Amino acid sequence: MFFAPVIRQASYSPALRTLDRSFERFFNDVAYVRQSGTKGHSLSQDENSWTLSVDLPGVAKDQLNIGIEGAVVRIESTEAAARKVKAAYELPLEIDAAASSATLENGVLTLKLAKKLPQSNVTPLAIQ
Repeated sequence: MFFAPVIRQASYSPALRTLDRSFERFFNDVAYVRQSGTKGHSLSQDENSWTLSVDLPGVAKDQLNIGIEGAVVRIESTEAAARKVKAAYELPLEIDAAASSATLENGVLTLKLAKKLPQSNVTPLAIQ
């Protein structure tokens, strides 16, 4: 396993933070795949939404907290859960939380995450 110190200061530029997050995600993914053999989730998309399926055996729906912030969806189990779960998935576009839904059946959490389409703020300018 590879460990690297992480120094976070206010003087870091956003580009360095993005690089740091990418580096951390890469090594977490490598370590997780090596330990378990699979990630336990799948992601598919169509033109209007993403469908994220996560294997969560032994966790009830009242033991899960799901939060959406911008383009990130976070899944976390409560203290009462027998199995501890904490995961975050970052998608390329923002998520429309009002049009999204979640179901938990047979230990599989399925999130239907609606894409929030970017709105154009173009204002026509008259030529004089």
